[in-house]
Amino acid sequence: MSRVQACVAAVDLGAESGRVGLVLYDGNRLRFHEIHRFPTGGVRLPRGKASDQAQEGLYWDVPRFWEEIISGIQRAASHSEVKEGITSVGVDTWGVDFALINKHGDLVGLPRHYRDPRAHAYMERVIQQVGRDFIYRRTGIQFMPINTLYQLVALSQEHPSLLSIAHRLLMIPDLFHYWLCGVQVCEFTNATTTQCYNPQRSSWDEELLNAVGVPVSLFPEVVLPGTRLGRLRSSLASAHPKLAQTEVIAPATHDTGSAVAAVPAVPGSSFAYISSGTWSLMGVELRRPLITTETLMENFTNEGGVAGTFRLLKNIAGLWLLQECRRAWAAQGRSFSYEELAQLAQEAPSRRWAINPDDSAFLVPGEMPRKIQAFCERTGQRPPQTPGEVVRCVLESLALRYRWVLERLEKLIDRSIEVIHIVGGGARNAFLNQLTADVTGRLVMAGPCEATLIGNALVQLMALGSIPDLSEGRRLIRSSFPIETYEPRVQEREAWEDHYQWWGEHALGQR
Repeated sequence: MSRVQACVAAVDLGAESGRVGLVLYDGNRLRFHEIHRFPTGGVRLPRGKASDQAQEGLYWDVPRFWEEIISGIQRAASHSEVKEGITSVGVDTWGVDFALINKHGDLVGLPRHYRDPRAHAYMERVIQQVGRDFIYRRTGIQFMPINTLYQLVALSQEHPSLLSIAHRLLMIPDLFHYWLCGVQVCEFTNATTTQCYNPQRSSWDEELLNAVGVPVSLFPEVVLPGTRLGRLRSSLASAHPKLAQTEVIAPATHDTGSAVAAVPAVPGSSFAYISSGTWSLMGVELRRPLITTETLMENFTNEGGVAGTFRLLKNIAGLWLLQECRRAWAAQGRSFSYEELAQLAQEAPSRRWAINPDDSAFLVPGEMPRKIQAFCERTGQRPPQTPGEVVRCVLESLALRYRWVLERLEKLIDRSIEVIHIVGGGARNAFLNQLTADVTGRLVMAGPCEATLIGNALVQLMALGSIPDLSEGRRLIRSSFPIETYEPRVQEREAWEDHYQWWGEHALGQR
């Protein structure tokens, strides 16, 4: 075995779980070890009168996440393959959510969860106030009620006292970097998710923020992925001898940015990606944001990427629907593994049901099987009854939604897409991968499953000079990790063509 040149710890927090991974680079290939996994999820906390259930809020328990992160980093340092120490560590998470820090550097309350319904009413109010075109032309970000911009407006309206004592806004991964090394900055890929950042000016959009009454002074300096932030705090480094020289490096802190960095694409190929997990983020990689009347009409987003790229994409509800169904059935005493649900779905009838995964009814947690059945009833369908039928409905609808987005991407960029790369946890779902190939008629390449952690580590290795550029990093990924290929089945094509039209009529209302 070749001598290890760098040992990088990568931390990835998702909506369902958090993980600490160890990536080792020996000059020829990458090796990955999952070191620590822990549940995340939101915490409901009551406030107001005891009888007022509507006063409950959904929050992120960041102090517990912090304890889990530190435990994971220390376990990584103790791994048998770490001989000389952990070279660096970086954190990525979901986008849009933020924490507030006061002038003394203390956390001001717990960060709200993006699925907390508090901010959902504010998007339309802000659009009416300043205009949809004004917002999109300045930010290039799709309109979603969870966006940071609307969360901040909700906070300024409902809890102005919190903003009055806040000195700095930090996105969730930036909060953990601050706790790791004491530096308060915002990394570029996550800054672009806020709908407060102007990618054409490379700065926070002061005019937009002033127009909606959010103080620009809250926002920190924006740094690029791969910025070396500093050494671990001495109190953390002293806890383990192999952390004494560990640096903190900002990866692509938005988890999709890290996942897309790990897409094993061949240079020059025409590809789309799906970062498949709680959300399915489907898009293409561009050298500059595409902010046009057409992208506004189609509500596509432009998020920052690695190595000077932008990600033109659309958020699709993803495996969130499946996660919520599984949680609902478990509450009824029926526990299923994801493998069991996939098997039940394969045994259920094909092309019987269709939903729009991005319908607003599915955004809020709770009672997902009933919501899916209600959608089917509302659109004139016989609702699915068994868990297998419900899961089949979800997975087929996701594949149909992928095709819908793919066709619009091709029109926007004016070129055909030959390959779909699926990365992330959803790459393990062979049934959905084959459905995607059949429905879209494109070659699907699935893997790596741990793309977010690997992409996080890749950016750290680029910052350290161990890997020269993104192209070489992707070549290393192709040679280091298994990639599964799914060919579209010709015999399925005609049936899916008819069902795609039927789905457009029933689920999207395109008559």
